[in-house]
Amino acid sequence: MTTGSEPPEDEGRSRRFEDRDTEPIPRARPSEAPTPSSAPSYPEDFADAPYDPLTDGGYADRARYDGPPSFTEDEFAGLRGGEVGPVPVGSRVAPLDEEASRHAARYLFPTEKFRGEWKRHWIQLAKEGLVAVGATIAMGYVAGWLTKHNQTQLRTAVLIIWALVILWCAWRVADWWYDRFILTNKRVMVVSGIFTRNVAMMPLLRVTDMKYVQSLTGRMFGYGHFELESAGQDQALRNIRNLPNPNELYLRIVEEMYEPEAVEARLGRAATSEDDGT
Repeated sequence: MTTGSEPPEDEGRSRRFEDRDTEPIPRARPSEAPTPSSAPSYPEDFADAPYDPLTDGGYADRARYDGPPSFTEDEFAGLRGGEVGPVPVGSRVAPLDEEASRHAARYLFPTEKFRGEWKRHWIQLAKEGLVAVGATIAMGYVAGWLTKHNQTQLRTAVLIIWALVILWCAWRVADWWYDRFILTNKRVMVVSGIFTRNVAMMPLLRVTDMKYVQSLTGRMFGYGHFELESAGQDQALRNIRNLPNPNELYLRIVEEMYEPEAVEARLGRAATSEDDGT
């Protein structure tokens, strides 16, 4: 039986633990109260910075926040509904030709979409040009010398030989004019020949490797040689020489192989702009 002067056992035990485990909380003196100048500052630029008591001012070092990044409508054009914007300024991919020439249209089937046609680079006629110039200079010199010595028959023979050489050069120029490299959404073709026509083609789906080579003169005058491979087999279009603007043509073919939807979208937007008169 306990007396009123003795505290209960549980209460006495709790007081002993409080005396042992706790210490009085020191109170700040009036002279030590923080002043506005010594209080930590909260810069507006760091309003969202995480609090870190180990850093000066209580805020972790962060780069200055200048607001969210801004983007233009053109930068978002390709992300909205598969829409593809126009060709950027400075792009090497030139606008596609609208229609095939009569020379190339006869080799296209109705569901095939024409993408462009190119003649060989004029460098292919360099040999013929040099032959024609050299033959003309030589003919003039020899004909003048024979005329001076009254060699009429020999002079006539020289003129006939010169005419044959010029006709051969003209034939080569005409053959160069009818030689076309044609690109569609399905295949690449090379059409050559005047009387005997030769049409070689390769489906784009079967092209396994493609490259173009530019020599030093090719870089100077803007032509190159293309090499196409299809499943490791020899093809009629394995080597295509002296094509103009090889870099542009390479990008045109690669885009048609890997991004045909982009080509269709660009052509569709161009046609809409023309219909609107813009």
